[in-house]
Amino acid sequence: MKKTYKIDVDCANCANLMEEAAKNTPGVKDAAVNFMALKMKVEFEDGQDVKTVMENVRQNCKRVEDDCEVFI
Repeated sequence: MKKTYKIDVDCANCANLMEEAAKNTPGVKDAAVNFMALKMKVEFEDGQDVKTVMENVRQNCKRVEDDCEVFI
């Protein structure tokens, strides 16, 4: 399953850090952040609870860039 989320991030480098953090979250098959569109596309592994995985993605993104936001 793939979903797109609105994000708030200040710079392209921060967006890259968020993308890597999302990709390294358990339950995420792939993730891509588009800084210009302020969107994050997330592909989930089969059988994962999307809400739980996205809460973990949000926490991981906050660790690498504390003033970013992922709107779930």
